Amino acid sequence: MLLEMGSILESSTIENEEIENQYLQKGVRHLCERGLTRVPSKYILPINERPNLGDTRVNAGNLNLKLPVIDFTQFQSSDRCQAIHSLEKACREFGFFQLVNHGIKDDVILRMVDVSRRFFELAFDERAKYMSKDMASPARYGTSFNQSNDKVFCWRDFLKLSCQPLEDTVPYWPSSPKDLREAVVNYSKSTNFLYLMLMEAILESLGLEETTEGAERKSRSIEEFEDGSQLIVANCYPACPEPDLTLGLPPHSDYGLLTLLLQDEVEGLQIQHEGRWVTVEPLPNSFVVNVGDHLEIFSNGRYKSVLHRVLVNSCKSRISVASLHSLPFNSMVRPSPKLIDQANPLRYKDTDFATFLRFVSSHNMNTKTFLESRKLTT
Repeated sequence: MLLEMGSILESSTIENEEIENQYLQKGVRHLCERGLTRVPSKYILPINERPNLGDTRVNAGNLNLKLPVIDFTQFQSSDRCQAIHSLEKACREFGFFQLVNHGIKDDVILRMVDVSRRFFELAFDERAKYMSKDMASPARYGTSFNQSNDKVFCWRDFLKLSCQPLEDTVPYWPSSPKDLREAVVNYSKSTNFLYLMLMEAILESLGLEETTEGAERKSRSIEEFEDGSQLIVANCYPACPEPDLTLGLPPHSDYGLLTLLLQDEVEGLQIQHEGRWVTVEPLPNSFVVNVGDHLEIFSNGRYKSVLHRVLVNSCKSRISVASLHSLPFNSMVRPSPKLIDQANPLRYKDTDFATFLRFVSSHNMNTKTFLESRKLTT
């Protein structure tokens, strides 16, 4: 008869690592549901990588730092030029901004958060149907950051749903909760439209916008982004008995062009700014938007992806939903030729999704390791 899970995980000496790993691979929710009172050794970070909550868990206001706030409605008003300038400054100086008045209906957002929470509350056997190590799977439930390679696991479970094209991927998504597919489809369409509007503004901020004339003023530059990839990731960070020993996500940058992050009311997201970790205080009815590695490459380094991480706490579980956007999976991402000249030489190699998959299958994805591998020596 197997030892009880608590004895296995909390013992100072583990006689059977294979049994322990079987429990750990099932995710943090499963551990917590079994009455975990200590953080297993697999989740304990080296001392120099742990969050020093006593010193660094302060919000942006305490550091006299606030993320730029962009009002989406200004892009469709006489203030568009000022809004473009604010967007350029945010992408260049912070790599992050908060987007308000975005136009997505409250019901769409509330249902997305609610259905995500209810998915993670399902019985483990139901969640486990979608466990897979195949990163190309249209629906994948898992834990940590990259559980196949992580030497230390992070305190996070996730559900990743591929959204392009919806008609091909939706049938593979979880059928429970019964309203999950409908809620995610509505959210996917809304966030994808918002992403395209933001990309059009970003192209203008980079001086790359081209438009046709006439009654139907249309951007030609945005066309290559219209059928791009979209991945929605619902994250669950359960309350942790020893939050100072672990992280919900380690320091990393995002793969893709833009990420639109929806947070609940629980703090956790931190960005690295001027060498310090700063907590992003949730702003009601907003998205946290950040520059991804692909936008750094496309802009030839003018806009930088920024390291960020996630703290956990001992009192409340936290839910977030990230919508990650980029070019189609089979497209090549490269610096825009219009942003390369004698003063700004080519700084990055071309890359594609297949290159990324090969990289993550054999590397630790902490920090900006993938992006560093694409930089050219100048």
